[in-house]
Amino acid sequence: MGAMPASPTKPGTPPKRMISIDVESQTRTVGTPYRGGHQPRLTYDGDILKNSLPEFSGASRLNGGMKVTFKDLNYRVTNNAKSSERITLLTRVSGFLLPAHLTALMGPSGSSKTTLLDVLAGRKTVGTIRGQVLFSGQRASRTFLRRYTGYVEQFDALIDNLTVFEMLLYTAELKLDMRMSFLDKCKKVQTVIEQLALNTCRDTRIGSALLRGISGGQAKRVNIGIALVSDPRVLFLDEPTSGLDSYTANEVMTVVKGLVKNGITICATIHSPTPYCFNLFDTLMILLRGNVVYFGENGLACINYFETAFPEVVKFGSNNGHPEMMHNKAEWIVDLTTKADRDNRHAAFAEKYEGSELKRVNARALSQHMSDATELPAEMLKELSTKAETANPWFYGVYTLLRYRMGRDIMDINFLGPRIMDKFVLALIIMSLYWHVGGNQAPSNVNNITAVLFLWTILPGYAAASYMPTIVLERPLYVRERNDGLYRPITYLVAKMVEELTIFFFLSLVLTVIVFAPCQLGGSYVLFWLVNFVTTATGIALGYFIAAISPNMDIANAALPAYVTVLLFFVGLLLRNQDQPVYWRWFSYLDFLKYAWGAQMINQFEGSKAMALDFQTVLKFYNLEGQSKWLNLLYETCFLLLFLILAW
Repeated sequence: MGAMPASPTKPGTPPKRMISIDVESQTRTVGTPYRGGHQPRLTYDGDILKNSLPEFSGASRLNGGMKVTFKDLNYRVTNNAKSSERITLLTRVSGFLLPAHLTALMGPSGSSKTTLLDVLAGRKTVGTIRGQVLFSGQRASRTFLRRYTGYVEQFDALIDNLTVFEMLLYTAELKLDMRMSFLDKCKKVQTVIEQLALNTCRDTRIGSALLRGISGGQAKRVNIGIALVSDPRVLFLDEPTSGLDSYTANEVMTVVKGLVKNGITICATIHSPTPYCFNLFDTLMILLRGNVVYFGENGLACINYFETAFPEVVKFGSNNGHPEMMHNKAEWIVDLTTKADRDNRHAAFAEKYEGSELKRVNARALSQHMSDATELPAEMLKELSTKAETANPWFYGVYTLLRYRMGRDIMDINFLGPRIMDKFVLALIIMSLYWHVGGNQAPSNVNNITAVLFLWTILPGYAAASYMPTIVLERPLYVRERNDGLYRPITYLVAKMVEELTIFFFLSLVLTVIVFAPCQLGGSYVLFWLVNFVTTATGIALGYFIAAISPNMDIANAALPAYVTVLLFFVGLLLRNQDQPVYWRWFSYLDFLKYAWGAQMINQFEGSKAMALDFQTVLKFYNLEGQSKWLNLLYETCFLLLFLILAW
């Protein structure tokens, strides 16, 4: 090794030229073939990285990044194993992120890298956070963070039946002001596609595990595009290379590095970067179990710090080191910190950093950044003071969700199948099993008529199970889009209900005709249809509520049938309402199926002389005499509203 600087310099200052020999002294071109028409070339001389990527001209906020400062961050949560205990995940973490800089958060698994990123991005909703986080010297509200910062999650959460262009345009429609013309939004999306070299898959569907679509690297770049489509001030990335091969990881991070030329402030967590990826970062913060053990320039400055602070460590690139680690700064740092973590030396490393000259230099720089009284542009001040949770009103969000998602769902057999086939088959079975049953009102046949009405009433309750997977499986997508400020919960709920009920509206017309006429049921067909429609809608709302409170699909699938089965006992057929024990009778008033069956029974036997047991009319026998079928329908509609509110 050649000469090194005596001490690391603070992040954000121009790197000193490193003098080295052998391979390190030669200027090398590091690059990989790049899909998208432009070959990126990154050259470095020793520890100096010179990025010769083409300028990205699409961003409307050149040099519009924000300085993010954070001081003495502490984050504690309740121990899930023992609720009386509190676990500290971050301890006095301080630092800063600068515009046009690419900062890496590194550390072994469990070092709270993602936790810190989430705290900075305002995405922690549980636990206790103490300390300061400032954006351009101002405290940022959750609404600002949702609307004007971008966050790329570790695991891709995309809509599988949209194309890349549609996915980005859908986000742009929700994220950008509705007064912006559609053509301008399309141009904006196309610019992002060109920035991220996604032209080759522009019209390819995202795809899923069962339906082939874009590649993993392309999906990661689409996620970055979702964050970029609204020109964020700050971009956070959680493990952007996770699950990618080294070639694709280099490709993705090359794109990210190119974004800093637009002035964006970028921070990414990264676990085991390739040497190429590692050299792309300007600044490095290393965490061990929630403690900062290094914050400064990336590369040899970091290695120099650890070799000076811990002389007992093996010298980087020395003959005593592993040959495969020589000149691989990233692997040397990862191995050193991982071993320190496993040897429980995290406290010693953190203590050494706290007492170091590097920490004092960083503390002075942080203090200066936090007290920087530079007057902010009017646009930036307006963004920081924003109160609106989303860029557009809820009804525009509903329109956009229906336009992009419903339009594709109704063409997808995998979506329609579970919503149509089971109901259609059951309707055919009821029709064939109870053919012309309503035409015979003899006492011996009354039980068959009440049975078919009972079955027709309760089946929508069980059929609601087919609507639950949508909510459970879309949860990661919903959480990501909510955190990105795309829409409010009411927007999502209304859009989902409108989509499902639009599909079922036409289906219910077919199903009720299949059952009503062949079974020769009496009364009003309109009410027969309305009760079926409202009962199904109530079942969907119930399914949404149970899916929303269930942590996984297994619990949801167990909870819904169990609840609906309990309701059956109180409908009034299996045990008449007047025969139910007094201490249980109250529950019958909370049974929406009771009102549905009551409306169907009154509709069927209203004005009829059909007799049941004890020489009583059917309605009197079941304690329905004198009741209004329309009022029963109204009561059931109240349950629809109740379950919608609970789901919301």
